[in-house]
Amino acid sequence: MGEGRQGINERREVILGIIAEEAVYTQTELMQLLKTRGFAVTQATVSRDIRELKLVKKPDADGRSVYSVPEVRNPETVTGYGSAFPSFGNAVLSVSSAGNMVVIKTGAGMAQAVCAALDRTKWDGILGTIAGEDTIFAVAMTEEQAKMTAERLKDFWK
Repeated sequence: MGEGRQGINERREVILGIIAEEAVYTQTELMQLLKTRGFAVTQATVSRDIRELKLVKKPDADGRSVYSVPEVRNPETVTGYGSAFPSFGNAVLSVSSAGNMVVIKTGAGMAQAVCAALDRTKWDGILGTIAGEDTIFAVAMTEEQAKMTAERLKDFWK
């Protein structure tokens, strides 16, 4: 019997936290780090999580490959649509605003990875974000900033 969507999302959030805090070189190492945090997983599960989170390997200071969330360029310097978040072109299904909130709908299990990429952009006017399984809420300072942000994000993910 599976662990349920909540457990999967929690584990994937922990994975994102682990790779943000320390260098992780192998799936085995990630499995061990998850185990110390209460997640007994198989290599197949870790592999699936890495794939679903769209994690990449990039060289560290010593040239060794470590797991990382895909790099995102600052959207203010991007020319052309969709290039700020190249790994997520098909992950984002819709973007809308309501009041000072921006709501981003994604494919199942993709919200946390997309949210992490969005957070890395340090988007002007966004106070904070929170992600579930397939929905991201971003809080803007004002209703106008939420509308502008939603429109800009729609352009990136066309």
